[in-house]
Amino acid sequence: MSEQIKHECGIALIRLRKPLEYYQLKYGTWRYGLHKLYLLMEKQHNRGQDGAGLTSVKFDLEAGKKYIDRERSNSSSPIKDIFDMVNKGINKYSEKPDLINDPVFAKQNIPFAGELYLGHLRYGTFGNNSIDYVHPVMRDNNWKSRTLVLAGNFNMTNVDELFKKLVDLGQHPRDYSDTVTVLEKIGHFLDEENQQLFRQYKNDGFSNMEISKLIAENISVSKVLQAATKDFDGGYAMAGLIGHGDAFVVRDPWGIRPAFYYADDEIVVVASERPVIQTVMNIDVNEVNQIKPGYALIMKRNGEVSHEEIRIPQTRKSCSFERIYFSRGTDKDIYNERKKLGELLTPTILKAINYDHANTVFSYIPNTAETAFYGMVKGAEDYLKTEKKRMILEKGSSLSEKDLDEIISLRLRVEKIAVKDVKLRTFITQDKGRDDLVGHVYDVTYGLVKDNVDNLVVIDDSIVRGTTLRESILRILDRLKPAMIVIVSSCPQIRYPDCYGIDMAKLGDFVAFRAAIDLLKETGQESVINHVYKQCKAQQNLPKEEIINYVKEIYKPFTVEQISDKIAQLLTPKDMKAKVKIVFQSIENLHEACPNDLGDWYFTGNYPTPGGNRVVNNSFINFIEGRNQRAY
Repeated sequence: MSEQIKHECGIALIRLRKPLEYYQLKYGTWRYGLHKLYLLMEKQHNRGQDGAGLTSVKFDLEAGKKYIDRERSNSSSPIKDIFDMVNKGINKYSEKPDLINDPVFAKQNIPFAGELYLGHLRYGTFGNNSIDYVHPVMRDNNWKSRTLVLAGNFNMTNVDELFKKLVDLGQHPRDYSDTVTVLEKIGHFLDEENQQLFRQYKNDGFSNMEISKLIAENISVSKVLQAATKDFDGGYAMAGLIGHGDAFVVRDPWGIRPAFYYADDEIVVVASERPVIQTVMNIDVNEVNQIKPGYALIMKRNGEVSHEEIRIPQTRKSCSFERIYFSRGTDKDIYNERKKLGELLTPTILKAINYDHANTVFSYIPNTAETAFYGMVKGAEDYLKTEKKRMILEKGSSLSEKDLDEIISLRLRVEKIAVKDVKLRTFITQDKGRDDLVGHVYDVTYGLVKDNVDNLVVIDDSIVRGTTLRESILRILDRLKPAMIVIVSSCPQIRYPDCYGIDMAKLGDFVAFRAAIDLLKETGQESVINHVYKQCKAQQNLPKEEIINYVKEIYKPFTVEQISDKIAQLLTPKDMKAKVKIVFQSIENLHEACPNDLGDWYFTGNYPTPGGNRVVNNSFINFIEGRNQRAY
């Protein structure tokens, strides 16, 4: 994606199932869990650069000892910052190696020497980047079993409803955000579970000291989560620690946000990405499990681990953007899916260049599109192989050695055309100054394209705004003097806002939407815009379950090709000499390449939860009324 966007956060959880002494003896350090957590977080740094946080819980400390440690940072190098702080506490005893390497001493005296760890990487899609918004967030209490730490990869579409329910319960939430709302919602039902058990054991004649221990042993995490998530509308993978030692990771019923885990008799590991666990734990892909949609992985203080249904699983709608762009391409399935996305585009690309492969240079922008590029090359090579066979058969007995040499020598012209020269996150840079920045993002390799003869095919992951294409990439590629530039998107046209964790909330930002609006005006169909606006306004106060996505009607009068051509027109700088074509993936090919992850609401408007329809409804109203704000 040449325009980088904010997106899903990353979670990392470690539960050590043995005493710290065990790891000191077997691995030579009680910091085994900390080391694994650091690796999990570093290898998921792609999932968040706005902040990072770490919390640890120590078991069995006497009263008065600090049993929870937390460190958060919103600096430009947040992972380094938080682990520098961890190491600072350890290095305090650097001149006393016997103490540093003593797990009993460490647990009693060194911060973060615990059995339970939760790490988080943040890309902010709500609020600002102040430290208050960096996870893990905490709900403190003198009762361990009421203390809750939460970190997640989530966005709620119905914060207003959830907030009102908290107010109706008598609470006074300190902030209006999905993070605080979710924390307080789970915390409320955690309190209720504690209170119910307290009354039960009190009636049975136990003392308060005995009751605290009994609650810690018998608290039902699944019951708490079932009650708390009842009204959640959104995509989520939430990880939580409870002060007495229980932990959980719960996933939304549609499987929108990802979560994977590995467990053996020494350790339980949870992360947002599968290959990260494989690498850090040095295990086979088949040993990593996915937390099922609607389920929670629950880790009890006594070491028991269970995978329990919390919400009834719905039709799986895992985010397809995970497959196209966000997740690490080292996952074997994601790698193959990205290649397939490129391969399936080949017929459309060949048609766009009129099958003139001899006068076409194939390349990609940016580096994240490299895997799709390999697939595109494979598809083109398969076509070329078929062509060679046809030419040989056509020659028949008249085939000479010279003919054969010429046919065999035919090959694709594959080159590294664009190089990212400066690290700029242009998609999320403030609007002021963006145009000045995007013109300097890429440089090109000169001398590879024949002036005014060659076509230049460049594949990208996706096209969102088109800002970088218009202001930078197309201008720079035009310096190579190609006859035609074909920009290929490995995903379909992005037409609708997201509301489940990716920062794409404004319809007016999408070049596909702007193209459709322009086409309606040019073809005398402005009445469609007014009709959709009236329909959206009429639904504004309806329950989310009754709202229909009428924004689909904006696109209905036009074919995909008509909108693609209009996008090409909108993104072509006025002084361009080369002709510009833009080719998009089809919805059908997307599903063929990624058959198990059918979350395609960005492209189709088919939202998996009712809240999605309300978001697109409000987003359209904001666009018409000129409000430059998110719709949820």
